[in-house]
Amino acid sequence: MFLTISTTGTPERPATDLGFLLHKHPDRAQAFSTSHGTAHVFYPEASAERCTAALLLEVDPVALVRRGKGKGRGGAPDAALAQYVNDRPYAASSLLSVALATVFKSALGGVCRALPERAEALLPLRIEVPALPARGGAELVRKLFVPLGWERVEVAEVALDEQFPAWGVSRYVRLVLEGELRLADALRQLYILLPVLDDAKHYWVAPDEVDKLLRAGEGWLADHPERPLITRRYLSHRWGLTRQADQALELVRLAESDDLDVDSVDNAVDESTDTEERPVPLAEHRRTAILEALRAAGAQRVLDLGCGQGQLVQALLKDVRFTEIVGVDVSMRALTIASRRLKLDRMGERQAGRVTLQQGSLTYTDKRLKGYDAAVLSEVVEHLDLDRLPALEYAVFGSARPGTVLVTTPNVEYNVRWESLPAGHVRHGDHRFEWTRAEFREWAGKVAERHGYTVAQLPVGPDDPEVGPPTQLAVFTLTDTDIDKKTDKKTDKKKEAEAA
Repeated sequence: MFLTISTTGTPERPATDLGFLLHKHPDRAQAFSTSHGTAHVFYPEASAERCTAALLLEVDPVALVRRGKGKGRGGAPDAALAQYVNDRPYAASSLLSVALATVFKSALGGVCRALPERAEALLPLRIEVPALPARGGAELVRKLFVPLGWERVEVAEVALDEQFPAWGVSRYVRLVLEGELRLADALRQLYILLPVLDDAKHYWVAPDEVDKLLRAGEGWLADHPERPLITRRYLSHRWGLTRQADQALELVRLAESDDLDVDSVDNAVDESTDTEERPVPLAEHRRTAILEALRAAGAQRVLDLGCGQGQLVQALLKDVRFTEIVGVDVSMRALTIASRRLKLDRMGERQAGRVTLQQGSLTYTDKRLKGYDAAVLSEVVEHLDLDRLPALEYAVFGSARPGTVLVTTPNVEYNVRWESLPAGHVRHGDHRFEWTRAEFREWAGKVAERHGYTVAQLPVGPDDPEVGPPTQLAVFTLTDTDIDKKTDKKTDKKKEAEAA
């Protein structure tokens, strides 16, 4: 299998700088041993005006079968079915991707001590892959590479036999990419997308493949329109790993949309501690109040918005009347802990069909959240800055519009009853505010009025006669005003028709 990388230059910035960036001297042909054969690097042309580096991988079919995963679960289809007679020595695949990362490791990382400024600069690049398996055809190849900034993506389908055109085309294409990109970015794209297009990795995909995907996809994968397909194929359709990668990439996308650092977004949960509010009985009071309100509303399909470590989701699963439960949180770390708490990987198929954990920001509208009977925001609103509350309000009450919305939040007046809480401090370091009963009542009333809900206030926990309960609960119920109006219009039209 074969791949070439070309660039052009000037006397001031010669094209032979490519040798420095790849850490391979243009005047020498070099060979590198890999687990499945020998990789050769040489330069067919090297001048100040134009320089081309070639990577040729000689695959040992015997080593491929002996060391690969051709037998057993997840085996590469071509190797498993054909053993020693297959296209692996000739067509670009995960074998070439691994060789690329091995031979050009420093270039892949964007490291060049000799010419650091060139490593960061955009270069006029031309990359050619003469034989590339493309499960999905030429159109999929374009969908994968065009969004990445290449000025020219040329995909030529290879005929099954040029002497018999009626036989049609094969699943192989000749790929040419041209454009100005950082060399490291171009190599990372190839590292990910070559095995994605082939969709038949030669090795068993372990959990560390998620980290490889995230590192190589940094800066381009999170916003790629074909991201679901890329993650699924790169991770060999392993559902658990794919979900883990998608959650991490969604977190990156959300952080970038708010111009924040990923760590600052994903800081809601510390795995070494349980964020269950102390004392525990209050948390139990809160869940009990929520479950009772959901049952009273007759809800069956429930959203837990800001589900955290999944305590409420776990409680909902114990009641069979809740047929669909969706936990949503912006923190991938929280969702991972929730998944472990719920033992999703060991849950029976029927039970697992009732629950979904998904990543999302509650301050953005999300069509996935529409059509549910109820939504719960338990100890969530106080974690947002006040100027972000209108966005959450519209996303939940204006866009998703569940029939019932339950909101719980601390009652700041009750804080004087916590002996361990210093005066003037909020209950959690991440709380941006805590409301009095009057403030919460005012906010809830305005939200209900703006979006067509009625609202009732309920205490949660022991109701102190002086300072009220420790937690306050608002139950929003969607009115059927719109439905009544439509019904009235139909009735009026019917009456008019009868009168006519």
